[in-house]
Amino acid sequence: MKLLERMPTENARNYVLRILLYNISNLILEPGQKLSENEIAETLNISRTPIREALIELSKIDLVEIYPQRGSYVSKINFNIIEESRFLRLVIEKEILTLMCQGVEQKYIDALRENLEQEKKCAATNDIAQQLFLDNTFHKIMYESVGKIWTYGIISTQMVHFDRLRALALTSIPSIKSERTIQDHENILYAIEHKDAELCEMMLTKHLTRHQHERQDLLEKYPHFFK
Repeated sequence: MKLLERMPTENARNYVLRILLYNISNLILEPGQKLSENEIAETLNISRTPIREALIELSKIDLVEIYPQRGSYVSKINFNIIEESRFLRLVIEKEILTLMCQGVEQKYIDALRENLEQEKKCAATNDIAQQLFLDNTFHKIMYESVGKIWTYGIISTQMVHFDRLRALALTSIPSIKSERTIQDHENILYAIEHKDAELCEMMLTKHLTRHQHERQDLLEKYPHFFK
């Protein structure tokens, strides 16, 4: 399990929750893996109470399954949940892009361009966690540019399921997957800069449906990770 630096104002429960979310979304804690409260407590030097609270929170969004007398396990990847998460994100981000095409401050266009440059540099390293972070940041900037950062917070909570599938795809075909993501982002940015809402919608739909073409390959290669 990878540890993250604790923020100065972060309480123990939120710290544990953030670490578990990071490790689950990046497949460091694999689907189906058992989670030991004692081991987590020892690793983080935190009592078991906030760990138990964090596990309960994760069970509410179907990332952890808790079985009385048996323990807690990372939930296996569920395509039905992924599809609903993708549907929700696609519906909302289409509207975000429509708003962006009405005009945003240049600093946000510059931020998207800078993010793209970072993605290109990161693609050569095969750092999957950083690639996912930059991908998500690209979309976060879009929400921020039209004053919908609170909405992004809601979406990002549900997108952890999608992130796990993306991480698995990057593990399987890292160079091809990262190149496609970068190309998609370049196309979306091009459409934003030209204020072409129809092209934005087309490029976003393509970007958020790529996983459907990878589904069977991933199921065959990692059957033990899926419900």
